[in-house]
Amino acid sequence: MTIDLQDIPCAFKNPACVAERRRMLDEPHIAPLTAYVERLRIQHPDWEFQEFDPLDGGVDADLLFLLEKPGPMTSPKTKVAGSGFISRNNDDPTAEAVFAFMKQAGIARKRVVLWNVIPGWNGTIKIGAAELRAGVEALADLLQLLPKLKVVVLVGGQARRATKQVQAMNLRVFTSAHPSRRVRNRYRAMWDRIPGQWAEAAGIQLADDVPTLQHAQRPSAPPFSESSDND
Repeated sequence: MTIDLQDIPCAFKNPACVAERRRMLDEPHIAPLTAYVERLRIQHPDWEFQEFDPLDGGVDADLLFLLEKPGPMTSPKTKVAGSGFISRNNDDPTAEAVFAFMKQAGIARKRVVLWNVIPGWNGTIKIGAAELRAGVEALADLLQLLPKLKVVVLVGGQARRATKQVQAMNLRVFTSAHPSRRVRNRYRAMWDRIPGQWAEAAGIQLADDVPTLQHAQRPSAPPFSESSDND
C-alpha cells in the first residue's frame, strides 16, 4: 500500500496512516513539540498526553488553535483505541468538523498548530479549576517553542477561560464556539459562525456565500461549556 499521508477527514481510521504520522515525529518542524510532550509525560505520569500532528505547522505555525481538553478518541488506551494525536484527522465528529471548517476558512495547514488548554487526558471530559491553572502554566512553556506565533484562537467555552492569561503573553486572541455535536445540534447559529471566525483570525476574507456544514436545529441561547465529544 502506498501511503500519501491521507490528509482526509477521519484518516486515522487507518492504522497505517497513524503509523506513518508517528514516523514523522522527529522531523525538524515538529521535534521540539514532540520533546515538549515527553516532558509533560515525565512531569505528570498519571495523565496521558497525545502528540502534535506533524502534518500541521509545528514550530513554524503562526496560528495556535486551542480547544478545551483531549477526548477519549485521542487515546490509544481506550476501549476503541484512538490515534495518540491531537489532529484534525482523528476518527471522531469534532476532528471531522475541524477539518471541514479549516477548509471552509481557507487556512493553510502549515500555518496551524492544534492543541488544548488542558493538554492531557485523565479519563474524564470534565475540567476543574486546578486543571485549568495547570494547563495555562504548561501553555506558557509551549508558546516559547512557537517563535512565529501571532494569533491564538480559543475554541469553546472552557478554552475562553484562558483569555486573560493568553492576552498577557502579547498575542492576538480570537474566540469561537467548540465544533462539537452539541453545538451543531443545539446552537446552530454559533456553529455556522465558526469558519468565518477562524478565517478572521487568520486574516482571510471569506465570500458571503461560503457554504456551511449542513446539519439541523438552531439554538436559543449559548452554553458556557460547549464540548461534548473529542478534540
